[in-house]
Amino acid sequence: MPLFDSLRKSELPRVLEFFAGGGFAIKGLEDSFHCVFANDNDPLKSRTYTANFGPTHFDTSDVWTLDANHIPNAELAWASFPCQDISIAGSRKGLNAPRSSAFWGFWRLIEAMADEKRAPQTLALENVAGLISSRRGRDFTTVIETLADAGYRVGAMVIDAALFSPQSRKRLFIIAHKGRIPEGLEANHPDPTYHPQNLQKIVAQMDPTCRMAWTWWQLPHPQERSIQLEDILDRKVPENAWRSPEAAQKLIAQMSPAHRAKFDAALKQKKWRAGAVYRRIRVEDGNKIQRAEVRYDGLAGCLRTPAGGSSKQLLMITHNGEARLRALNAREAARLMGLDDTYILPEKETPALQVIGDAVSVPVVNWLSENLLKKLVLRPSRS
Repeated sequence: MPLFDSLRKSELPRVLEFFAGGGFAIKGLEDSFHCVFANDNDPLKSRTYTANFGPTHFDTSDVWTLDANHIPNAELAWASFPCQDISIAGSRKGLNAPRSSAFWGFWRLIEAMADEKRAPQTLALENVAGLISSRRGRDFTTVIETLADAGYRVGAMVIDAALFSPQSRKRLFIIAHKGRIPEGLEANHPDPTYHPQNLQKIVAQMDPTCRMAWTWWQLPHPQERSIQLEDILDRKVPENAWRSPEAAQKLIAQMSPAHRAKFDAALKQKKWRAGAVYRRIRVEDGNKIQRAEVRYDGLAGCLRTPAGGSSKQLLMITHNGEARLRALNAREAARLMGLDDTYILPEKETPALQVIGDAVSVPVVNWLSENLLKKLVLRPSRS
């Protein structure tokens, strides 16, 4: 690392990154924070992280086996704890299910650091928006109660990556802080852009202790997104990337009349068009039926890990009256997450998509970092 970069990083507030995955959070934080510790025990994600950021501050232990004594001091801790048991695509068993119980593994480390009076003053927790409704709000309320009981002021926001990049991806961000909150970071009322009705309803039902600790974080609204899905797609791909004409026709046949009308309108246009397609099971007249749903609003659907055919994001490309079908490739998926093409992905498509599908949107993290997190933390006092 050049000396100038090293000196610059030494002046930045420090961050601990738990459940780091491929390092998408630190990509969003790196302009304003210096990562001094990162952890993930998934071998694929660990290899991807260290390929991009180096191994010096990375620990591959399970979060339950980490020793707080080996974790350095930092002003911020970021935790994107596993969401499979909470998300719409998961089993919805809640916060105490095996994967999501990793949250408690993280929390025991924060408690141990607090016992030594060195816990991070600011915490950022990221998860699927489904955490708000998980077990009728009990899981979300449990997290808020845990943070409030530890002396943190706490608030949450739902931010859609579509505000910044061409992907519909809503995620929940819980931000907790100990100490003085600078002026201008709290609002008297919720903002519908970041505080949806279901969040407002759960907060209204909280007990007085949680309500006393709760705050509505105030964020500015970003400028209107200018980049569209078609802007990040490869116009030229290997011929073997294309699905057969029969596969394309089968998908078209699975469209409902409304989605078929969208496709037909795009097909009539001479210009190059790309529609994002997901296959979903819908109930029609009491029967379950697989439907192909296409969108031409400049957005891709929410990227998922490649667990099966329905989880793959497909692209219906139309040009001069011809329609061709292919899957979104890993590099395109990385661009949807806000990464540039210098980011090192696993060589094979499926592992690369696994790293990407579990990750957080880089521009969203950067927006949070620049407009809230860096304003909350104090300048580091080395110890």
